[in-house]
Amino acid sequence: MTTGQDITALPTAQETQPRFSALGDHQMPKDFTVSLAAYTRGGTDGFLQRPPSHLPRQVMTGFDPAYLDIIDYIVRITHRIWEEKDIGYIYDTYSHDCRVWDDVGLQYGRDKIVADTVHTNAAIPDIRLVADEVIWAGDAATDFHTSHRTVILGTNTGWSRWGPPTGRPVRLFCMANCVARGNEIHTEHVAYDTAMLLKQIGVDVIAAARTAAEARLDAERPALLGAEPARLPGQGKPARPAIPPPAADLRGFVAAAFDRIWNGRDLSAMRQVYAPDVTAEMSTGRAFSDLGQLRAHVLTMLAMFPNLAMRLDDLYWMGDPGGSCLVAARWGALGHHRGHGPYGPPTAREVHLWGITQWHIEGGRVRREWTAFNEFGILMQLFGPAR
Repeated sequence: MTTGQDITALPTAQETQPRFSALGDHQMPKDFTVSLAAYTRGGTDGFLQRPPSHLPRQVMTGFDPAYLDIIDYIVRITHRIWEEKDIGYIYDTYSHDCRVWDDVGLQYGRDKIVADTVHTNAAIPDIRLVADEVIWAGDAATDFHTSHRTVILGTNTGWSRWGPPTGRPVRLFCMANCVARGNEIHTEHVAYDTAMLLKQIGVDVIAAARTAAEARLDAERPALLGAEPARLPGQGKPARPAIPPPAADLRGFVAAAFDRIWNGRDLSAMRQVYAPDVTAEMSTGRAFSDLGQLRAHVLTMLAMFPNLAMRLDDLYWMGDPGGSCLVAARWGALGHHRGHGPYGPPTAREVHLWGITQWHIEGGRVRREWTAFNEFGILMQLFGPAR
């Protein structure tokens, strides 16, 4: 997992084309034999030192034979890089030309990842990244896809690009979706929750976003001006796809849920998707304990970005869609800031949003949701210099 903070532009259309293979339904694990729960059973001390002896070995062609399965690979390289401070291990586990999207943009190459990891460790020397969940799919013959949710803990006792140490504690969650082949991660999307980090260490988030955006005025970046997001077909009506039961068509369930709720503005559909007592955690400390609170959040976002258009960019899952399963969905959205809300008076600026959502589905409804999105990047686009 990286925590890069380089201020770059939104990727061009060519850059957004994935370098990984699209996953078919047959590549989704049907149970939790290879899972974080199975892997960590019996305590953490043992599995960080050696593979658990009670688990079968997954086919990991091209990977270091020390790794038992893809969960073992993700958890142990994260621990080795961040907590054991073997930051140079990034050279062995990331491709030289890897592409990483973070809260604020796209960066290329593992040398930048190494530099950013050193920076964050210097700012938070006692940093810990505790694995909370890893959703995976794929195989060694094509690519392994993982969606890694972690809780970050530590204390800001070192200098950072945000200023001198404040001595304040840090606790936040982030998500990293990685694609790996042959022992190397070559594509990563990491929603690091920079806004929450800055709040916790006592930095003015909007001022920091403005400064960060101003620092890259000379960067080449595409202009997002002159067109409305393509949410509607001409003067037509938004699509209202039927939402199938997860057991019948999980891919269709997720796609239709995103489309009906976010593009179709049909918030009544949330009753088909979510359990009434759903709980949700999101970036910058947002927490919801029922469907009404979650619906209010969706309304707030749509009010601030009235023409918001969302797309589903990547999707995979593990488990039994007819029983219990875990879903990882990566999405992107465009919209103009034309309404009131937490981001202040409307600026009319066009904004790119992206994020990762994990769902725990049980009994045909979403019981728990975790969503991490690029809030600091949104603030940069709203309060930085006009392009």
